[in-house]
Parts: sequence; C-alpha cells; structure tokens
Amino acid sequence: MEDNSQLYSELFLNNSPMMDVRAPIEFQRGAFPTSMNLPIMDDQQREAVGTCYKNHGQDKAIEKGHELVQGKLREKRITAWVKFAKQHPNGSLYCFRGGLRSRITQQWMHEVGVDLPIVAGGYKALRTFLLNELENAANECSYKLVGGKTGSAKTILINELDNAIDLEAAAYHRGSSFGAHAKAQNNQINFENILAIDFLKLRHKNVKNIVLEDEARTIGKVGLPKTLFAKMRESQLVVIEEPYEARLERLIQEYVIDMHSEFESTQSNNVFESFSNYLLLGLEKIQKRLGPTRYQVAHKAMLQALKIHSQSGDISNHYDWLRIILENYYDPMYEDQLKKREEYICFRGDYLACKEYLQN
Repeated sequence: MEDNSQLYSELFLNNSPMMDVRAPIEFQRGAFPTSMNLPIMDDQQREAVGTCYKNHGQDKAIEKGHELVQGKLREKRITAWVKFAKQHPNGSLYCFRGGLRSRITQQWMHEVGVDLPIVAGGYKALRTFLLNELENAANECSYKLVGGKTGSAKTILINELDNAIDLEAAAYHRGSSFGAHAKAQNNQINFENILAIDFLKLRHKNVKNIVLEDEARTIGKVGLPKTLFAKMRESQLVVIEEPYEARLERLIQEYVIDMHSEFESTQSNNVFESFSNYLLLGLEKIQKRLGPTRYQVAHKAMLQALKIHSQSGDISNHYDWLRIILENYYDPMYEDQLKKREEYICFRGDYLACKEYLQN
C-alpha cells in the first residue's frame, strides 16, 4: 500500500484548502480546519444511494446517484466546486476514502475545464495520519506544564511561547465551569484533528520539548488523548503565583467583558439574555461544591450584578459573586490538586518569572 504520509503532512503544514464532498452529516461528525463542505449529495440522497448499494450493488448505486443529482442540481454543485477551485488554486478534494464520490466530482469539474486533485485515501486516511501523529507526539516529546490558580494567566503565557500548544484553543473551551464560548465547542474528532496539526507543526520545526497547560482529563466535553494525558501526569510543573486582585481582574475581563462581547459579535437577538444564561449555568455547575448556603449568596449576587449591568452597563457588582467562587471554589480546589502534584513542581514564581524560566 502506498505511503502518502509526506503528502498529508504537507497539506496540513501548508494549511492547504480542501474541498470535502462528503454529506453534511459526515462533515459535522469530523473534518479538518481548512476543509470546506461542498457535498455531491445531501444527507437524504447519500442514505438513498447507500441503501441501493446494499440491496443492488455498486452499479445500481451509481445509477441512483446520477438520477438524484442531475439537471439544475448538478449544475449548482459544479458551480460551487468551480468557485472553490478558482479561489484556491492550490486546493484539493476528498470524500470518505478518496473513491467514487471524489472521482465523479473530479470528472464533472474536468468536463467544464477545471481540474482539482484528489487526496489519496480521502478523509479516512487523513484522519488516521493525524491520530498516528498524536500518538507519536505523546510518546516522542517531553513536556512541561503550566499550572496556577484560576486567573493566573496560564493561557496567556502559553500563547507567548514559541514551543507551546494551547489545548483550550483546540478544544474551543477554557476548561472551567465558566469555560464555554458563545459558539458551540469543538467535538472530539475536530479537537483531536486540530491538536494533531498543532503537534505536527511544532515537530516539523524539530521542537520536542513542548509546553502545555496543566489540564484535567477533559476540557469541557472533549477528552485529551489517553497517551498524551498519561505523559502529562508525569511531566514537570511550572506554577504561576499571581496576586489575588490581579487574578480577580482577569476573571472580570474573561467571564464578563470578553464573554459579553462574544455574545454581541455572534448573536443579533437576546444578547444579554444569552450572556446571563451563560453565567447562571456556570454557577449552577458548581452548586454542590459551593454548598447550598454559599450558592444562594453567590446566585443572589450574580442576579443583582446582571440587573445593574443590563440597566446601566456598570459591571462592578460582578466582583461580589466572583470573589465568592474564587475564595470558596476555585482556590481551595486548586490547592488540593496541587498538593497531589508537589513532586512534579520544578519552578514557582510570578507570571514574568515563569515566562523567563520557560523561555530559557
């Protein structure tokens, strides 16, 4: 079997645009950051052709496909593909295995004078390549982890280093009870694909000592690859120690100012309602950890802060509930976790000291 690893590597290293002609439901289950879904068949058509294939074989299934995608619909498909090809002259196309759907797409485009290469092996081969990259990176690289209490700017530090990978960016989730974004989180497959490409790019530069944030096994709804997480649990830990007030200011920025802006930029209606629901749901997730009394106090403070925020734009009351969760949930939880990791701590210091240590 032909080894196309070099081709796949170049596609991802170069951020090459790829046209995914699988059905929308397949694309939604998992795709690549630079791929665009321009399906040859929609979900219902794909299902009908699949049923025909099972019952009557490949030839009849091909006939069925041509019957379902013809005339104006076929013209519409070709127009979209040609537009993609002209916008991305270095692009390529794939279906699930680089087989029938890819070849038909390529043939129909060729008939109107446009050519686009097929990725050998299709989505399945590309996905396998990235899963292997994840496993190899976990086994062959060494890691240092950045830890610290909530609000210590761990993610900011990660993004200032040339040899670091932002796990939370790949997951599109900040990893805490208030870690969701205005848009939906990446699913498990997309998270793994993005993460593998991040590793591929660093390893291509011969970076083998990689900095990651000290994360739990799960980041929101996605899980870190088992081999990688096991390696992380045995890696050295750099702990950022930042003043309480500085951490509080970062949480105001992240949970209140930035998240309100996110909802404003992604929604046209019910912006403040969505923002309020995000905060209230985050608080509800830690209700048991806070205990009934503290939860009620924090909940009341949050509702009051949201009321004043909505009426006047004043965000200062958000400090009240943030102090409660910082002092009674985040800080005690992290201190307990850190006690179990004492043997792995290789450096402690403020933000700048930790940054200098990791850079050197």
